[in-house]
Amino acid sequence: MYVLIVLYLRKGWSKLPYFTSQSQPSKKVSILVAARNEEENIGRTIECILQQDYPQDLLELIVVDDHSTDRTAEIVRSYAGQGVKLLQLRVGDKLNSYKKYAITKAIDAASGEIIVTTDADCRMGPKWVKTVMQYFEEHDSYLVSSPVIYSEEKSFFEELQTLEFLYLIGLGAAGIGNGNPTTCNGANLAYRRDVFFEMGGFKGIDNLASGDDELFLHKVAEKYAHKIGFCKSRDAVVFTDAKPDLASFISQRKRWASKSTKYKDKKVVALGVAIWLFNLALIGSLVTFFVLLSQLNWLLLTSFVLKIVVELCFMIPVLRFAQRTELLKYLPFLSVIHTFYLVYIGVAGNTGKYNWKGRKVH
Repeated sequence: MYVLIVLYLRKGWSKLPYFTSQSQPSKKVSILVAARNEEENIGRTIECILQQDYPQDLLELIVVDDHSTDRTAEIVRSYAGQGVKLLQLRVGDKLNSYKKYAITKAIDAASGEIIVTTDADCRMGPKWVKTVMQYFEEHDSYLVSSPVIYSEEKSFFEELQTLEFLYLIGLGAAGIGNGNPTTCNGANLAYRRDVFFEMGGFKGIDNLASGDDELFLHKVAEKYAHKIGFCKSRDAVVFTDAKPDLASFISQRKRWASKSTKYKDKKVVALGVAIWLFNLALIGSLVTFFVLLSQLNWLLLTSFVLKIVVELCFMIPVLRFAQRTELLKYLPFLSVIHTFYLVYIGVAGNTGKYNWKGRKVH
């Protein structure tokens, strides 16, 4: 079943053509960045956005400072002369979902017809906004997900994260390619402002700290799945950083996993549970083999081999798109340890709290 699922997703990725365009987009765009204690990154992100090849009168940048205790707000304020707008939250310790609140406040203040969200630690090329907007207008989309890729890795651990993260980005794109949108990333997400209000914004999902991307995608998909697209273009890529250590990586993945049981489409939840059970069965079989020291378990060995082969089949075109095919050599190793990681995160992400930006949330 797992092999068939991954092959189906491979088909979804293949359905997405590479996007190229020569048209000139005409809609006004509001780029929103929610930032908390990002003094080391926010200046670089703002510079990348200000250097976009897009008419300045059609581009608006709003940064929301989420109770930062460093120089984040001061740095953003220094760009006021270049049209960068700063909003500062003043709600204290009242909320569980500060990021959704920040985005909502920014959308209320935005004047653009199209909302584009990214993160305060991201980099993008000068054609980023233009490419996303070309796709948006040519496909008459309501929501567009675009690629996010880790870069500038400093260790083997960060390279493994890049490979695993590209798998997730590929899965999100493949779901859209198959007409069943399930996941996206808020570091590179665009949607119509009027559709945000039509969906009631984040109402109904605002009790969860995370989910300003995936859970909102599901709200839109419930009514307009055919209006959701993925911009498969290198010019539309947003680059960000992997986590520097295991603790921050686990905390991030627990946050992402916490959304999984909140999906309205229970078929997606059932699929996730089935994949989790498959990985649990692999671990159970492996433990039994070592404890009982029985003869070689051919079913277990075959399952691992098939898992690695089918994931390789899926990842080759994704890594070609990302221009990171050198990471393929890590796939067999990652495929095995990912089995243990997936089982752990599936439990940990849905039981208890986690740390996010210095806050303990759930």
